[in-house]
Amino acid sequence: MWQAQHVKALLEQRGHQVSLLGMTTQGDQILDRSLSKVGGKGLFVKELEVALEEGRADLAVHSLKDVPMELPEGFVLACVMEREDPRDAFVSKQFAKLTSLPQGAVVGTSSLRRMALLRALRPDLKIEPLRGNLDTRLRKLDDGLYDAIVLAAAGLKRLGLGQRICDIFEPHAMLPAAGQGALGIEVRTNRQEVIDALAPLAHHTTWLAVAAERAVSRAMGGSCSMPLAAFATLSANTLTLDAAWGDPEGVLELVCVRMSAPVTDLADAAALGVRVAADLRAGVAAKGGSVLTPGEPQGRA
Repeated sequence: MWQAQHVKALLEQRGHQVSLLGMTTQGDQILDRSLSKVGGKGLFVKELEVALEEGRADLAVHSLKDVPMELPEGFVLACVMEREDPRDAFVSKQFAKLTSLPQGAVVGTSSLRRMALLRALRPDLKIEPLRGNLDTRLRKLDDGLYDAIVLAAAGLKRLGLGQRICDIFEPHAMLPAAGQGALGIEVRTNRQEVIDALAPLAHHTTWLAVAAERAVSRAMGGSCSMPLAAFATLSANTLTLDAAWGDPEGVLELVCVRMSAPVTDLADAAALGVRVAADLRAGVAAKGGSVLTPGEPQGRA
């Protein structure tokens, strides 16, 4: 709702009349199982797409990291807005940072990406599932169910909870998820007037970066069932893309790739993402692992 209110205010500043259609998605409702086991991140967007298709809504505002890599036919990502802090945050009542945690401490997260990266940083920790909205997750921490939890810094800051952040993981230590910290706005492809209205809200630099990140995930068949990270930064016209793949079963070592290339448009950015994904696959194969290509039946990645 914060995200929707934010977009509403920006559109109203430009003379548009906007009302909100509040909705609860399956991703919000199913809290006792991990996303990888109940349908993935698409659970956060399906109901919103139905509202768009039925004409009850003109646009849907998403956290971009929750948007599937392939949108259904007839839908388009019409706008990517300027990114908030893309990093992950360490939150605890007793400990200042990850290195302060005692051996065997319990850390909460349901992100397979965070699990893999945390294992690489601190293999001695006990990582437990954590679902729910921010208030629920923080309450579980405060009730003593976890020694620490890891959350997206952007969500905490947007909801005025930045004071709960004890430490920030820099990308070199915990690489963000593709699109983390960015808002994406989805519309029907035939709603050109809505697409035109959203154009002033788009942030070119962010869009290039997340296009590369999402291309990595798309090429890897990325979903909630794959611990995959991708994060890009633009300097002048050069985009630097970092990506990491983790073994869902925690057996193989983390595979990391970095690549830079001149980028001027979304096609260039996506092409860089595809090349990085190819190197990731080669790195995984070299360690004796395998990655499913999009469309293959799900199994061990």
